[in-house]
Amino acid sequence: MDTDGVATEGGPAGDEPQGPGEAPAAAQQIFGDRLPVAVRYTELLATAGVQRGLIGPREVPRLWDRHVLNCAVLAELLPPNASLCDVGSGAGLPGIPVAMARPDVSVTLLEPLLRRTTFLEEVVRELELTNVTVLRGRAEEMVGKLSVDVVTARAVAPLDRLAGWGLPLLRPYGQMLALKGDTAEQELADSRSALTKLGAVKWSVIAVGEGALETSTRVVRVEAGESPGGVKAATRRAKAARAGRGPRTGEGTGRGGTGRRRR
Repeated sequence: MDTDGVATEGGPAGDEPQGPGEAPAAAQQIFGDRLPVAVRYTELLATAGVQRGLIGPREVPRLWDRHVLNCAVLAELLPPNASLCDVGSGAGLPGIPVAMARPDVSVTLLEPLLRRTTFLEEVVRELELTNVTVLRGRAEEMVGKLSVDVVTARAVAPLDRLAGWGLPLLRPYGQMLALKGDTAEQELADSRSALTKLGAVKWSVIAVGEGALETSTRVVRVEAGESPGGVKAATRRAKAARAGRGPRTGEGTGRGGTGRRRR
């Protein structure tokens, strides 16, 4: 399974997948005048995304409802002009749909694998997403180097492990938003002790997209306190500050890049 939660196995030999189809009515409501950009992104997922193994062929007919719109409704939870890091971005889910729905939000797509960051950079360039930066690396390597208001993730890891990667990247009182589906409540119940140790002060399971989507998106929201990530993260941030590597605020370096936004 890829980091975007999409299995990559194909169907029977000779079984050609259907296309993604026309954008549903909810897409106009969510993306507004950015709908043509969202349509093109969905086409790229259905073609290059499948060819490169980031999207399973069987997912193509349900790209809109299960993937693009399911992710885009996270935009409801974001404050104005927020900075966001999408951990383990994979094919750009949920980061790219959020960036299209909320051009005021500065989005960093954090992904360790070269083939995925290459795809993401090509998509960002083609769609001219000036509020998106692609950063190749692992979340645990970015503590003290990247600091954002919001961390997002989809199907990356169990909640306790994900929190260990994501919370240290937050600014004080930031929030982590994890798309978890039917496992949300159980994962949250199993992770409470770990969340407390990681500096979280509040957590809940919420539904977004109600009234727009046929099936709402279930999200675990974890709110950090004054020291996101706990003692270890605070120590690493202090060490980075002493070394003169202060955190970037929502803008990273692309693959082999210089820190400029990928356009």
